Amino acid sequence: MSERKVLNKYYPPDFDPSKIPRAKRQKNSQFSIRLMAPCNMRCKTCGEYIYKGKKFNARKEDVMGETYLGMQIYRFYIKCTKCLREITFKTDPENGDYELEHGAIRNFESIRLAEKQAKEEAAKTAEEEALNPMKLLENRTRDSRQEMAAIEALEDIKELNARHADIEIEQMLNQKREQEKQYALLKKQLEEDEDEAEICKAFGKRAAPSDQDDTVTEEVDEEILPLSTNPEKPKTTISFAQPNNAKKQAPKNSLAAIIKKKPTPTNNSAPKPSIGLSSLASYDDDDDDDSS
Repeated sequence: MSERKVLNKYYPPDFDPSKIPRAKRQKNSQFSIRLMAPCNMRCKTCGEYIYKGKKFNARKEDVMGETYLGMQIYRFYIKCTKCLREITFKTDPENGDYELEHGAIRNFESIRLAEKQAKEEAAKTAEEEALNPMKLLENRTRDSRQEMAAIEALEDIKELNARHADIEIEQMLNQKREQEKQYALLKKQLEEDEDEAEICKAFGKRAAPSDQDDTVTEEVDEEILPLSTNPEKPKTTISFAQPNNAKKQAPKNSLAAIIKKKPTPTNNSAPKPSIGLSSLASYDDDDDDDSS
């Protein structure tokens, strides 16, 4: 079975293309083509809108006497879809667009207008710079300043990005944990100092070191309760025994409290011998008597 769409055709070995008769075509002849509307347009007769991309069966012809840089300009004929009014437009190779001639007007296109204005301004500026050297110098100075400002802004952004890139999340978390630990230790130390201050305020001050012993002792002042006015039922008082090497202190008010303290031994009193030593001595005496 042969192909439905044949791409390659057979040419016999004795084929001579010069022998093919050529049909004579009149100049500026029109022929039918299939095209799409090049832009949004509106019919002048009925006001029907024709959108870009709508397909038409059009006629094409060459525009006699109009070329652009050796390129031929073509004209197209279409009909309005509502009133069948003929609309003509031609190519515009200079701007890379199409130009409407008769039967319709082009809808407003902001992008096309902006591009056209930008081109006109650029051409006007180039003409001014060519005629006025001072204007050219001013424009160059302004452009150089803008370029320097853009470069400085870009360097600032790069420096900021590099600074943020050097910071690691793990390092920040470790620093935060260390700060929290130090804060907890400092808070605990402050609480201990406050507790110690409260204890010293309630029970007394630290005593000075004694002359007889090098060890440091603390004397505790207990809260002194006043005696009851009733002689029959006096209030009981709390007494704290002080170490032997602490100095005696006179009561602040003899009628205020009764503090019991242990008597300190004097140096003249001989120490009593221990029971263990006496028993050893008695055993030695018995052994001596037996031996004798």
